[in-house]
Amino acid sequence: MEALKGLQPERVFYYFEEISRIPRGSGNTDGISSYLMGFAEKHGLWAHRDDANNVIIRKDASAGCEKAAAVILQGHCDMVCEKKPGSRHNFLRDPLKLRVDGDLVYAEDTTLGGDDGIALAYILAILEDDSIVHPALEAVITTDEEIGLLGAAALDYSLLKGRLMLNLDSEEEGILLAGCAGGMTGKTRIPVHYGEVSAEWFEVQICGLTGGHSGSEIDKNRANSNLLAGRLLYCLDQQFEYVLGELEGGTKDNAIPRETALLVGIDGENEDELLAAVRRLDAELKREYRGCDGNVELSVQKKGGGVKPGLNPISLQKVIFYLMNVPNGVIKMSGEIQGLVETSCNLGIMKLQPEEFYCCSSVRSSVGSAKEAVSDRICYLTEFLGGDYEVEGAYPAWEYQEKSPFRDRVAAVCEKLSGRRPEIEVIHAGLECGLFYENLPGLECVSMGPDLRDIHTTEETMSVSSVQRVYELVLEILKEQAAAI
Repeated sequence: MEALKGLQPERVFYYFEEISRIPRGSGNTDGISSYLMGFAEKHGLWAHRDDANNVIIRKDASAGCEKAAAVILQGHCDMVCEKKPGSRHNFLRDPLKLRVDGDLVYAEDTTLGGDDGIALAYILAILEDDSIVHPALEAVITTDEEIGLLGAAALDYSLLKGRLMLNLDSEEEGILLAGCAGGMTGKTRIPVHYGEVSAEWFEVQICGLTGGHSGSEIDKNRANSNLLAGRLLYCLDQQFEYVLGELEGGTKDNAIPRETALLVGIDGENEDELLAAVRRLDAELKREYRGCDGNVELSVQKKGGGVKPGLNPISLQKVIFYLMNVPNGVIKMSGEIQGLVETSCNLGIMKLQPEEFYCCSSVRSSVGSAKEAVSDRICYLTEFLGGDYEVEGAYPAWEYQEKSPFRDRVAAVCEKLSGRRPEIEVIHAGLECGLFYENLPGLECVSMGPDLRDIHTTEETMSVSSVQRVYELVLEILKEQAAAI
């Protein structure tokens, strides 16, 4: 497999192709971690691998640059594994099938893993090249970033001496990230009870939504299919008696859900009322979401009569009450940075199970107390309904620093090479920088990367020319920092 042969910078794309041969989905990072340790041994570099498969590799400064402050180069090795319907790709054993179309690199029928494989490719190309001028380097390659920053949370930060860091996990050239939200995953479990019910059964599908990332796109006014399901259940409850047999929507807590399915049982005499209620809500939602999610569609399919398990009335009311009251969407905009979402919540996963109603929400905020307050609201709602609530994967915000000489130096290099000043932004999505910032007092950090599009999807692409420009930028930053004694 040499699909990328001839692309420049040659060694960057060589290593990107190398690591694309290694299955490295989140939770399956033994292989890539072993590869990184083998690379370090081959090049005579000190390396450390921990129980979470994080790898730290050190390289001494270039001759004459020993007095310059060390720089941490950081990225994560895991990738999101998605494939097109019908694809036979096995992410546990198969290499990615890389392809090139003009300026774009993509993977056939799967995610590309440019997020954040390009960081590994940059880092390995830099570490192997003794002609590059640089200060002392600490390459930190973490695991399981895509499922809650788990590797960064387990890292032993006492091994790191550097207090200047380039995080290479951004997806838009020309933008330097200088802060991000903290977050957590809140899990709700509410006990429910069923009874055998004889009814006419109808499947209701809510689909056609745009969805998106619950951090970067939570402010786009896009509909959440799980919340719409709650609205539908409430509307039906106001008109006639019914039972709920099934309810499921969303696959990831950090993705705005696009589809939710319900199985509703009714008396056959209420069929016309059910169909009319769904049509009415469908029309209302199309009007409400014009310009942002106007393709929303509610459909009904008759599944026939029979006896099936359905929620008892009390359990049904608990489900409706939860969905009508759980925090969701933008909670508060920043009062300091115009246009920045400060606090949000996304009900990403919802499933009615045999013994419980399970919900999973992604809570984010750049203010720690605000993040906890939203989580407390979900906890109180859950416990009020007799359920249990737990928090997983909590990570801190990366707070914006008004003054940062390192960021100023990076920005100046960007302007020198591109001819224009880079945009400096704070984002609502989560980055590992928050954990580094919390654990390394005095850390100055910048996040950057080449142009990637449609990450976490099978349409993911990476710009070849952007990869080259950003690589040249990283090399120049290291050269400038090596001279800053």
